[in-house]
Amino acid sequence: MSSNKKNKPKLIVITGPTASGKTSLAVKLASDINGEIISADSRQIYRGMDIGTGKDLNEYTLNNKKINYHLIDILNPNQDYSVYNFQKDFIGIYRQMVKNNVVPIVCGGTGLYIESILLDYDLSKKPPPNKELRDKLEKHDKKELLNIIKSLASLNQIEEMLLSTKKQIIRNIEILKSDKSQKGIPFDPMKDDAIVIALDIDRELLREKIKERLLERVNNGMIEEVEKLLRDGLPMNRLDYFGLEYKYVGQYLRKEIEKEEMIQNLTTAIRKFAKRQRTWFRRMEKRGIKIHWIPYNDYNALYDIIDNGS
Repeated sequence: MSSNKKNKPKLIVITGPTASGKTSLAVKLASDINGEIISADSRQIYRGMDIGTGKDLNEYTLNNKKINYHLIDILNPNQDYSVYNFQKDFIGIYRQMVKNNVVPIVCGGTGLYIESILLDYDLSKKPPPNKELRDKLEKHDKKELLNIIKSLASLNQIEEMLLSTKKQIIRNIEILKSDKSQKGIPFDPMKDDAIVIALDIDRELLREKIKERLLERVNNGMIEEVEKLLRDGLPMNRLDYFGLEYKYVGQYLRKEIEKEEMIQNLTTAIRKFAKRQRTWFRRMEKRGIKIHWIPYNDYNALYDIIDNGS
């Protein structure tokens, strides 16, 4: 496919389960069509979390050409970042890319981030964090917080909320209790303007790739990376917030589990995570997002879809 193509797509999204090879494919595409990559990974935004999140920044150089990327290494690990922040940052970056005649390529596996730019996620009126209220709510257990939610929201509202963690419940209470509004950036959902591509990979092959990649990360210093984060002042309980690699390495460093048990438990957890990602992508389709599923290593299929423009 030529980079001189007249009708360049307004937005390309490349997603798929973890360990399916999204980054390498996105970099090849960006090199071919004068694109830049906007990361849609909720953990790669953090500095110093390189091995555990699989940043692989060396992949962004292809044939001695550096591909620009965005929303990677933008925060310290002790800072919070929400879907609202992602949507706001994406809008600014996207508009600058369009102005520069660059093709925006969103690449990542955080489905909520991707949905927030494709569907009508009106996050502009959601209030900023309220530390005083959060401190009060932290004293309640999860059951008590859910009761507070029920007293503030309708059943229909509750069904739309993410309530799996205490942090999510507190954020929803914060929003419901606030009568303030935050002026956002006007932005139309991009579902009809985006070409969304998901990588399909055999489940058994993916299971093996997840195991191999994890062993490689452990051998390349993932545990030492977490130790450095802790030495630099990151609270131990923050590792649980980041989940997966950081959660289980934290358990190992606290001597709650042995190294082999850490690897086994983490392998299982990542495989379950990949399954949840697939479920999320199928849910996106049910919500009206057209997804082109292609074999994870079939670059020609990707180019054909972009050439056809749909």
